Amino acid sequence: MSLKNRLEKTGTPLSITGNGSSPAINILATGQSKLHADGSQASYSVNGANQSSVNAAYQGYVDGTPNILPQPSQLDYNNGTIPTADQYLLNLPG
Repeated sequence: MSLKNRLEKTGTPLSITGNGSSPAINILATGQSKLHADGSQASYSVNGANQSSVNAAYQGYVDGTPNILPQPSQLDYNNGTIPTADQYLLNLPG
């Protein structure tokens, strides 16, 4: 029996799925995520928008631990406008 067959048949405690397969890719790890932006609008991490869809995806991580959604940052993002890279570069720390 090959190592791959043994892994698929008997599993391992070192794999989240138990059989060595990769878990599905969570939407928060894709361009469809509403964690940081929803198109050109700020989203959950900045102002708490889209909380229900972000929380559902956050709970979908298969990592063996409870996933408590952190609170949004509440950063001032220029009165509702997402800062551009140029605005950031003009205000570097230090």
